[in-house]
Amino acid sequence: MPELRPKSSDEIALELMKFIATTTGYAKGAQAVGFSGKPPRTPEEQAEALLELYEKCRRVVARPPAGEG
Repeated sequence: MPELRPKSSDEIALELMKFIATTTGYAKGAQAVGFSGKPPRTPEEQAEALLELYEKCRRVVARPPAGEG
């Protein structure tokens, strides 16, 4: 049986980032049919967008709960 341990704040931030990215299509760029004003993102731009999202998630996870602090 695997040992249960609390997740670190970085692990929680990563899970949050993965949830947001998969449910919203974040960093994939426009996938709409027809004319779109934006060209598709390059792989480097997609990676940069995901890293920025991860940093935002880390800041949110590190923030103390409302009413504390």
